[in-house]
Formats: sequence, C-alpha cells, structure tokens
Amino acid sequence: MASTRFDLSKQQQQQHYTTTSTTTTVVIGYALCSSLLAVINKYAITKFNFPGLLTSLQYLTSASGVYLLSKLGFLHHDPFTLPTAKRFLPAALVFYLAIFTNTNLLRHANVDTFIVFRSLTPLFVALADTAFRSQPCPSNLTFFSLLIILAGAVGYVATDSAFTLTAYSWAFAYLVTITTEMVYIKHMVTNLGLNTWGFVLYNNLLSLMMAPFFCFLTGEYVDVLAAVNSPSGDWIKPGAAIAVSLSCVFGLLISFFGFAARKAVSATAFTVTGVVNKFLTVAINVLIWDKHASPFGLLCLLFTIVGGVVYQQSVTRVGNTSDSSGPVSKLVNNGDGNGSEEEDDREKAASAKYSGV
Repeated sequence: MASTRFDLSKQQQQQHYTTTSTTTTVVIGYALCSSLLAVINKYAITKFNFPGLLTSLQYLTSASGVYLLSKLGFLHHDPFTLPTAKRFLPAALVFYLAIFTNTNLLRHANVDTFIVFRSLTPLFVALADTAFRSQPCPSNLTFFSLLIILAGAVGYVATDSAFTLTAYSWAFAYLVTITTEMVYIKHMVTNLGLNTWGFVLYNNLLSLMMAPFFCFLTGEYVDVLAAVNSPSGDWIKPGAAIAVSLSCVFGLLISFFGFAARKAVSATAFTVTGVVNKFLTVAINVLIWDKHASPFGLLCLLFTIVGGVVYQQSVTRVGNTSDSSGPVSKLVNNGDGNGSEEEDDREKAASAKYSGV
C-alpha cells in the first residue's frame, strides 16, 4: 500500500511539473509573439513595400500552417465547405479590409500611432454595440475608462510631429474596419458554429482568394511588375526575406499561443499578460530604432493603455476563468468549449493578426 501511494504521489508530482512547464512555455510564447508582432510587421513593410503581397503571404502561411498542423494531429479545424464559405464570405471581406488597412497604417505611420488607434477600438465597439446591437449603455466605470482612452489618443494626435494626412487617413480607415469586424463577429459569425481553428482557416483561405482582386483594384500589381522588371534588380531590399518570413510565421504563432494561453491561465492572468505585452511593444519599439513618438506622445500612449486596463477590468465578470489543468493537447481549441469562451477565442483569432498587442 505504501508503495502504491508513493507511485501515485510521484505520478501526480510529475503531472504537476509537466503542466506548470507547459503553461510557462505557452505564456512566454504568447508574450514574445504578441509584443514583437507589431514591430515585426512594421519592419517587414519597411523592407518589403508591397502591403497587398505581404498580407497575401501571411494568409498563405496561416492557412497552410493550420492545414498541416491539423494533418499532423496538433489541432482540429472544421472542414472547408462551399456552403459555409458562402455564409462566411462577408465576414472574411471585413477581415481582409481590417488586415489591409492595418498594413497600410504601419506602412505610413509608426508603431505608436498604430497602438493608439488599436486602443481606441473599445470606445467605438461600445458605441456600436449600444447603437446596433441594443446593448445597455456602458457603466460609469466603463464610461470613465473610455474617456481616459479618448483623452490619451487626443493628446497623442495633438503632439504627433510625424502627423501626415495619408497616415491618419489609413488610421481612421483601420479604426472603422476593425470596429466593424469586431461587432460583426459578435453579431453573425458566432452563429456559424465554427471552432477557433476553423475560423482561422476560413478567414485566411478566403482572404487569400480575395487578394488578387484587391491587388488589381489598388493597382499594386503595377508597382510589383515595375519593381521586378527594374534594371537595377534591387526591388527586394536586403533583409526583406527574413522580415517577411518572420511576419508570416509570427502571425501563425500568435494564433496558436494566443488560444493556448487562454486555455492555460485564468482570464485575469491572460488580460494582465496582454497589458504587459503592450508595454513591451512600446519599449522594444523605442529601443530598436527612431521610428517612435516624442516623450510626451509616449506618455499619452501609456495613458491610453492605462485606460484600456481600466476598461478591461470594468467589463470582466467575476469568476470568468478558464481551466488551467489540462495537458498541451487540450490547449489547442478542438471546438468543445462553451459558447462565450468560443466567442472570445474567435475574436482573438480575428484580432491577433493585426493587433500583436
């Protein structure tokens, strides 16, 4: 009996160490991907100045990555069918536009400007929810947090020495599309019954199919052909291949680690990790190059992030936590979670590729 109890205790201890190690790995992976993605995307578009082609490569990497990982047994996704694709097409179109405007925003503005406008989304989502989805008006604390976000954003814009009409036109276009995308997911996409990896597959595969149309519509194909046929032959800058590869790989990795981290830790811990990632993104961006805001602009940016923290706390329900004891095979979404958790994960699937924070 003593030997049996010892064996059971040893097995439990081993399982505890394995779970702890897995959780730590997942959280670190998510933190690295999330904090680096916006900076990597900015670096990629700086080295490879073709936003449409860059996003097409990202879609290809994500769609093929999900398919291959599914074949290897690491995750499960819903099968791709034409009827579901037809129903999903409007959502994929909005997703494509959100990615497209995000990439062009990073093309014309610094990462700090992107984070400010990304942080403004709760304000517009709250307004859209109240106006179009008959949701109750925000609570006093939520309204206060939205005012903090707005004040920080206004202060940043007012002191932005790199202000250009082109950059801020893309910023507002991005804000409109990402707000529409988030509200649209809550309103329609969750009714399709897709699991999170099915959501990622449909989003990226349909976006990849739409990419050639937008390439011709925007005239980017002319720039690509002119660059390819250029006598100088230097249409791809040094380091572009590495930058584009990192952007594509990190876009897929943040989907995996984001979903896995959400399953491995509590909702509060996941939120705290996301907030820390925003500060890490700002710190990394300031340290590696001069493409960042002024000191006062950075202060306004941090003010906006703090407003986001208060907002998240105001809308987080007590007891909304995830299971933190499952092995790594349970960290990837197999479509067996509850409805609200699935909805949150699907929103993460959509936002992960263009947030990075």
